Amino acid sequence: MPQASGRARNGLIVLTLINLFNYLDRFVVPSLLESIKKSELHPSDTQLFSLVPAFTIVYMLAAPVFGPLGDRRARPPLIALGVLIWSVATALGGFARSYATLFLARATVGVGEAAYGTIAPSLLADYYPRRYRGRVFSIFFAAIPVGSALGIQLGGLVDAHFGWRRAFFIAGVPGLLLAALALTLRDPPRGAQDAEGGWEAPRQAGWRSYGALARNRPYVLTVLGYAAYTFALGGIVSVMPSFLQRIRGLPEIQATFRLGAATVGTGLVATLAGGWLGDRLLARTSQAYLWLSGLATLVAAPLAFLALAVAAPAVYWTSIVAAELLLFASTGLINSAIVNVVPAATRATAVAVSILAIHLLGDVPSPTLIGVISDASSLAHAVLIIPVAVLFAGVIWTYAAWSGERAAGGEATR
Repeated sequence: MPQASGRARNGLIVLTLINLFNYLDRFVVPSLLESIKKSELHPSDTQLFSLVPAFTIVYMLAAPVFGPLGDRRARPPLIALGVLIWSVATALGGFARSYATLFLARATVGVGEAAYGTIAPSLLADYYPRRYRGRVFSIFFAAIPVGSALGIQLGGLVDAHFGWRRAFFIAGVPGLLLAALALTLRDPPRGAQDAEGGWEAPRQAGWRSYGALARNRPYVLTVLGYAAYTFALGGIVSVMPSFLQRIRGLPEIQATFRLGAATVGTGLVATLAGGWLGDRLLARTSQAYLWLSGLATLVAAPLAFLALAVAAPAVYWTSIVAAELLLFASTGLINSAIVNVVPAATRATAVAVSILAIHLLGDVPSPTLIGVISDASSLAHAVLIIPVAVLFAGVIWTYAAWSGERAAGGEATR
């Protein structure tokens, strides 16, 4: 990306670093679940697995509030406020003396993450032109597997040596510095890097843009596939540490370390490779991001089933690695597709609606549903809904790519 300015590169670095801690704060919880279950809080499995999406319930509801704000107001101060809120809330989780107060602390994390999650992608899109966004968003979203893995590993290590409460304290402290860094970011005009350039008419942004998004068929299909994808990943990341300990019999540190290592390795490589390949394929088809995401996810579905259904370590670890490689290849591509398919002045709102949809239909119900099925039967049976969700995501994205090609072909013949 030779044409990127120093300020654009600085923006990418800072936003990616914040995104890393964003996911570290989210996923410090899964590795603590077994210790929390044995603590004086005594939660059931349904309550236990509901802790993971606790913040997401608030996150998805707050996102549509911050979306229009991000399209109209200065973005760096809103991002800084969000980082500060979620970091303080994470640390407060370590002081919880009941299940209700722990749930409340985790839910409050969602307010801060809603401010950041809705606004950061639109800001990033205004730093770089369309032809680089696959790679840029892949760098930004590579923080998801890295941050998630670090959260799982940090939680497991701190829990084993100092207790689960200390893990929340350590995860929350860096937010103070990150909030200060966010205030140094440049806020370019909306659409500055698009062909049309500049700010679009204000009447197109804000609350009325929700109706326009509902009528945007490529956007709707992309988000629906993203919801199924998030359902699967939410189940994998949230429940897998407990699955490896209970069903596969691995010790806590071994389970969290191996899973974290697999996630960070596959996530980093696959996310970056997916973005690079998607940008290269744009020269051949405008639907490159969706084709690549859809086909990779279809192949991942049977591998996810093997990872959960076969007890042999050589089979399930190989399948976990292969499935994660294919799944993480889509992360930056899908988010690039979302910002590219909507007007520049409504990108934060589009991301906000996407956040609401993927969490409402995805990782909010996923861990809780797995917990309910686990209480009714067993965790080994409950996790088998994950590969079904992966399959749905692949089918929807592949159909979206195919229908996009047909629409583009129809317009070309007119």
